[in-house]
Formats: sequence, C-alpha cells, structure tokens
Amino acid sequence: MLLYILGSLILGISLGELAFRPNRRLITQEQTIGISADFGVSLQNVSITASDHVTLRGWYARPVSSNGNAVILLHGHGDNRQGMTGYAELFLSRGFSVLLPDSRAHGESGGRFPTFGINESEDVHRWFDWLTKQDHPKCIFGMGESMGAAILLQAIRKESRFCAVIAESPFASFREVGYLRVGQFVHAGPWLGEVPLRPAVELAFLYGRVTRHVDLTKASPEFAVAESRVPVLLIHGLADTNIPVQESETIHAANSAYTTLWEIPGAGHCGGISTVPKEFTARVVGWFESHEYASAAK
Repeated sequence: MLLYILGSLILGISLGELAFRPNRRLITQEQTIGISADFGVSLQNVSITASDHVTLRGWYARPVSSNGNAVILLHGHGDNRQGMTGYAELFLSRGFSVLLPDSRAHGESGGRFPTFGINESEDVHRWFDWLTKQDHPKCIFGMGESMGAAILLQAIRKESRFCAVIAESPFASFREVGYLRVGQFVHAGPWLGEVPLRPAVELAFLYGRVTRHVDLTKASPEFAVAESRVPVLLIHGLADTNIPVQESETIHAANSAYTTLWEIPGAGHCGGISTVPKEFTARVVGWFESHEYASAAK
C-alpha cells in the first residue's frame, strides 16, 4: 500500500508537470520568408495582448483575390503556427484571408504554460476582435486540429460571431484524456487510468491547481459545444490512436442540432487530408461556403 501511494504521488506530479511543459518549437526568419514565397502573398507578423498581459503572436495573410471572408487556424499541442500553413495555402487559394496564431506557451507567443482552452478561449476571442477591426470580413470561420480544435470548440461558447467552425481530432474532456494518456504510456486501455491509477490522475489535476492555479478539469469542449449555436463540423479518423473517435462522438451527442460528425475510415490523428485529400478539401471548403450563404440569409 505504501508503494502504491508513493508511486501514485510520483506519477501524479510527473503527469502534472508534463501537461504544463509543451515542447516549444520556435520559428526562424528563414521559415517565414520561405512560407511567404510559397503562398505568393505577403505574410504579416502580427501580435495582440491577452487578458493576462501575455503577448500572443501570429501571421496574417490576404489572398490575391479575396472573397471577403477570413479563417482563424489553430495548431495542436507542441506545434506552432507553421503546422497550419498547409491549410492556410488551401484557404488563400480559395480567396479567404488567414490568421495563424501561435497558441500561448507555443511558438513565439508568451505564456509560461498552456491551459488547453481555459485561457486560450479568451485569446481566440481577442484574435477575433483584432481580425474584425483589421479587415471587416463578411464571415470569420475557424479551424483547429487536436488541441487547437479543442480550444476552438471552447471558444465558441463565448465567441458566437463565428459563422461556422471545423474541429479535427478534438478531445471532449481533458479529464477523460488524462485517464487515456496514462493507459497509452504503457500501451493499455483507458481502464488503467480510470481505475487503478485514478488517484495519480486526480493528483495531477490537484497539482495543477496548487502550482499553476489552473483547474484543467474545466477544459471541456463537450460542455462548451452543448451551450453554443455556432455550426460545427467535427472530423475524426477511425484509426486515431492518439485521441479516439469516441471523443468527437461525445461532443456531437452533446449538441447534434448544431454539429455534423464526419468519421474517416483509415485516418489517424489529424490525418483526414492525407487519407482522402480531394474529399477533405471539398467538404472543408464547402462547409464554410455553405454557412457563408446561410449567414447572409439571416
């Protein structure tokens, strides 16, 4: 029993620290110049100040021929804005302006640690305000993958001005993902974190509340979507072993009236566009275009 308690303490503290210490990938000037050349447009460095005075940075680009709309693109955990440049190129070619922020504690944005949507949802709201004042788009859309998808879904609870959003491979609840991660470390199922190692997972959340004053159990896209009327396209690969498809199914069940779920056979984590590229492009662009017309008709 003493060994179990000691092991739970060590594991809980380790898990708590891992959650707050993402691998920060920085962006070089050479990468910025190269990406701008690939797009054939001017890539503008932009920044805003978050509600806690953290400086958030990103890129903004206008297309050669604009359709009057814009898309905010949110990257995953441990990545930076460069990870979303493929989608930026796709939307720029269709006439959308694009905003690619670095999430807090990622890339060149400030912040000591991520909060998986708790503070980031307010960051998205501030980026939305910046984009509105900068370009006055007809419609602002959002697209995120993995952690970025979860952040975006939590943001629409407050930011109801999005015409529509797309979330690929999000989690429904950070608490449930915590149980899942413990099992993944030793190639076991979520039962390991839910039952024998549950005290360690709960201790990890307590550790976050004590050391960072953040309650990560409140990071819940499922809860946020249930209270939103923003149209959401959920995309999830059936072969996703990082965040299982059941997470998107749970979000969809919370608000089936305003969400559409597309499950892709054979696709891994955030692997939709590499698995079915033509269909993925058609569905993603079509989702935004159809809701532009629906918004204009209101």
